[in-house]
Amino acid sequence: MKAYGTDDASYQAAGALEGVTALVDAFYEQMDKLPEAAKIRAMHPQDLSESRRKLTYFLSGWLGGPRLYAEHYGGIRIPIFHKPFPIGDAERDAWLRCMELAIDEQPYATDFKTYLLTQLRVPAERIRQVNISNQLSP
Repeated sequence: MKAYGTDDASYQAAGALEGVTALVDAFYEQMDKLPEAAKIRAMHPQDLSESRRKLTYFLSGWLGGPRLYAEHYGGIRIPIFHKPFPIGDAERDAWLRCMELAIDEQPYATDFKTYLLTQLRVPAERIRQVNISNQLSP
């Protein structure tokens, strides 16, 4: 077995497209349920169909699988895409909490669950940093 983060090892550990889709569905279910996620949920459209598809496609490529986001939507720079939204510590933490609970629901190996959440902290923090610098700019 290849190490997570190598080739498509993370994508396979997540259950390929079916597993990534299940993760994304669980993530948005958490976002709808958790009171601390209400602010980030309000940043999304009422109908989450497109948001679910985009996150699924993004995670597919990010985990080393097919680059579905690029195929369907073109390139994406995650921090810049989120720059218009007011994302600070609380919003970052709420997003990560939704993802943590969604990951916990998945039949992933325990070490992969830990790895995945740790890796997801990186873009979540970068998004927060871009937004903080945006809020500080004149």
